[in-house]
Amino acid sequence: MDASDLFFPLALSLRVALVATLLSFFVATCIAWRLARRNGPLPAVLDALCSLPLVLPPTVLGYYLILLVGRHGLFGPFLEQVGITLIFSWKGAVIAATVVVFPLIYKSARASLELVDRRLEDAARTLGASELRVFLTISLPLAWKGIFAGVMLAFARGMGEFGATLMIAGNIPGRTQTLALAIYDAFQAGNDQEALLLVLVTSGVCVSLLVAAELLVRRHTCWNFRWPKNLIPQSPFCWMFPTQ
Repeated sequence: MDASDLFFPLALSLRVALVATLLSFFVATCIAWRLARRNGPLPAVLDALCSLPLVLPPTVLGYYLILLVGRHGLFGPFLEQVGITLIFSWKGAVIAATVVVFPLIYKSARASLELVDRRLEDAARTLGASELRVFLTISLPLAWKGIFAGVMLAFARGMGEFGATLMIAGNIPGRTQTLALAIYDAFQAGNDQEALLLVLVTSGVCVSLLVAAELLVRRHTCWNFRWPKNLIPQSPFCWMFPTQ
C-alpha cells in the first residue's frame, strides 16, 4: 500500500472529525445549557430532535441532509448562489459528521449541567451575575468533565463516520475518501491486507484518543485548579490554569 493512500484518508478523517467536533461542541453546549432543567412539551420536543441522530440510521440522516443542502434541496440553491458546495466535497463530510456526533456532546453536556448544584448558581445570581456569567464561571467549569467526555467520544465517532458521509460527500479517492470509506473500498476490492492496515490505524487512533482523555480527566479536576484573579470571569476553562 502506497503511503499517500494511507496519509490522505487519515488526514481527511482527522480534519473532518476535528471541525465537526468543534462545531458540535459550541452548538450542543449552548442548546444543552438552555434546555437543562427545563420541563414542558417544547423542551421535550427539542430534546427529542437533538437526540434523534443517535437512533436514526446514518443513511436516513444522509437522505435528510440531501433534502436540505443538496443542489435541489431546501437550501441548495441559496448555497450555490453564495458559492458553497457541500455535495461531493470535504465540507459535506464535515456537515454529515457534525450531525452524527452532535447528540453525543449534547446528551453529555445536558446531563452534566443538570447535575450542577443550583445553590451555587443562585448564589452567583444574587450577587448580580448575569445568566451568561453564571454559565461561564459556575456551570461550565463544574460540568467540564462530562462535556469533555462527550467531546472525545464525538471526535472518535467522527473519525469512523460512514453512512451519512457516503451519501453527502461520496467516495472519491484523493478528495472525499475518509478512513471508513477507504476500508470499505479495500474490502470490496478483496484487498484484505490493505483493509486490515486501515482498520488497525483507525482503531489505534481512536483507542489512543479515548485513553488519553480518560487519563487527562482522572489526573485533572476543577478542584485541582484555581482562577487567576485577573481572568474572572473571562475564561470558563478552569483546567487551563494550574494551581501554582
